[in-house]
Order: sequence, then structure tokens, then C-alpha cells
Amino acid sequence: MNASAVAPSNLDVERYLDFHHLMHRIRAFEEAALKAHDDGDVHGAIHPSIGQEAIAVGVCRNLQSDDIMLTNHRGHGHTLAKGADATAMMCELLGRAGGTCQGKGGSMHIADFAAGVLGANGVVAANINIAAGVAHALKLRREPRIAASIFGDGAINRGPFLEGLNWAKVFELPVLFVCEDNGFASTTRTDDMTAGAGPVARAESLGIPASAVDGNDLVAVDEAVRELVAAVRGGGGPRFLLCRTYRLSGHTAADPAAYRPAEEVEAAWKGDPIARLKALLMESGVAAETLEAQADEAVAEMAQVYATARAAPWPDAALAMSDVQDAGDPRQEAF
Repeated sequence: MNASAVAPSNLDVERYLDFHHLMHRIRAFEEAALKAHDDGDVHGAIHPSIGQEAIAVGVCRNLQSDDIMLTNHRGHGHTLAKGADATAMMCELLGRAGGTCQGKGGSMHIADFAAGVLGANGVVAANINIAAGVAHALKLRREPRIAASIFGDGAINRGPFLEGLNWAKVFELPVLFVCEDNGFASTTRTDDMTAGAGPVARAESLGIPASAVDGNDLVAVDEAVRELVAAVRGGGGPRFLLCRTYRLSGHTAADPAAYRPAEEVEAAWKGDPIARLKALLMESGVAAETLEAQADEAVAEMAQVYATARAAPWPDAALAMSDVQDAGDPRQEAF
């Protein structure tokens, strides 16, 4: 993943300046979340997506505000890019009142219906089937919206991958499947546990048009997703996109990632998607000071977000059982 860039003559500079700022906001949010974890303010796992920001921005910025997005346990970037409020997200990570789920969900279960984020999911690949169900509902209701499911390469070896893609194709559902291939399923190299030609071939075997793109090249992701979303929204049925990237941090906030050679990670940093977009914008005439100011603004914003969330009150204990379905005593009701 080469960090050098030559700007195309027709580059939409204003669009990618906005994207550059958003990628910095995502990274700054996750760095603040990692600090919150180290400070002891987060009780639970945090799965950072540092190094994968171009996919979150390139996918979610091509969705409409009322389109539905399903994400996974590594979903902070997707959720921010879809339009969720950063302070509400941080409150959720800290289990505070004002969180997107009133502090009950935490990092792996953030949801923001107002932003079209139906939810993150701590069960690997579970969001694929949910997205297919959402898309089926949208089709039955003849709504012009679409669904998008973003998942990791570890999900392709779980049952919901086949089930969800198969259902989506059988009923020609309006859903975009996006696989973030960072090379690892938790701490195991995905290639070591994946038979055959991989996710693109698997999607194609079901008759779903599938393609792959450099997930660290924001322009490439943006252009690919724009075309795929138009096809899905136009009634063309499901589409599948594989985005190849690299997770620059550990699997979780507590993971030192010692299973990866240091030189491998060092080489991957040279393909940092933010640095690549910065180089592209500078090649297009944007001043370095402008781009550095965006980075500084993002860091300052997320420092304030963390401070605000840390000062927020704990949820009222009386709300503990609200939003919880009571199906009754299974010994009496289920049999």
C-alpha cells in the first residue's frame, strides 16, 4: 500500500477535504476512547479501527441519512461517518446517561436510529442476516431506502455470511455488503483459516456482483461505493464489495498485537489512509497548514467529547429494565 499519490485532474477537492476531516475525527475519537480505556473509564472491550477510516467514510458518506447501516464490534468509525453524535457515542462507551443507548450497550452495541444506524453487534457476522432482513422489509414496503452491512473478514467463515447473502440474492434485496479485510480474524491470519478463492468468489458463486478495492485508497472506495449504491438503489439487487486494509492497532484496546511482526506493522503505517489522502490533497494544491488544522481541530473536539462524557451522570437505576423485552417465565410460557 504505497502512500504516494498523484491527484487526478478532476479531483473534487472540497468533497475530499470534508472526508479528510472526518477521517481525522474518527481516529481522534478512537484515540480518545483508548485513553478512556486506559484511564479506567471504560469497563469492557473496545475494538479500534485505526487504519481503516477510509472504508467507513467512503461507504457511509455515499448512503442517504435514512438508509440503514448495520455494523460490527469494530464500528465506531462507521457510526460516526453515518452521522451519529460523537458525545452521545462516548457517553455510551463510558456507560453514562446521554449515551446512544442510555449507557446500556457500550462500544459493541451502539445504535442511533435517527442516524440510520440500526446497531453494532458483538456477534461476528450477525449483522449480515439482520441487514438482509432490513432490506427485505424495505422491499416489501416499497421504500426507496437501502441497507448496508459492514463486517470483517473473520465473518466470511461463519454461517450468517452464506445465509444472508443467499437470502439477499434469492429475493433481489436492496442491500450492499461490505467486507473490511484487514487480514486478521481477531489474532489469527484469515488466510490461514479460509479455503478457496475467498469472499469475492463466494459472493459471485451466489450470483451477487462482487468486486474488490484498495480499502486504504479513499478515492477508490468512494467511487466504487457510489456506483454500487446507485445499482442497489436502482433495483439491481445486492452487491458485494471487498475492501483490503490493515488494522494498525491491536484487536482490542488491551491487545499488544505481539502476533504480528513489528516490521509488518511499520510497513503498513506507510499505507495509512489519512496520510495518503493528505498527500493527494497537497498534490491538488491544498496547503499543509489547512490539513494540519483539520487534524488539530479533530483532536481538540474529541478531547472535549471525552471530558463531557466523563462528567456526565450515571444513568438512573430505575431505567435499568426499560427497553428490555419481558417474554415471561420460559417454564410457564415457552412449553
